[in-house]
Amino acid sequence: MLHYAVVFFVIALIAAVLGFGGIAASAAGIAKTLFFVFLIMAAATFVFGLFKR
Repeated sequence: MLHYAVVFFVIALIAAVLGFGGIAASAAGIAKTLFFVFLIMAAATFVFGLFKR
């Protein structure tokens, strides 16, 4: 999940440098969403790992 967020972030950077503002904004939004989903899933995994013991 984090890998895909980084990929979309790089796509957003490249699109912004080349002047494609709409594509850059969309890719940055997707990257941000994937990053927050990753954080929520990582926190949930950590909490469930603590309760499993």
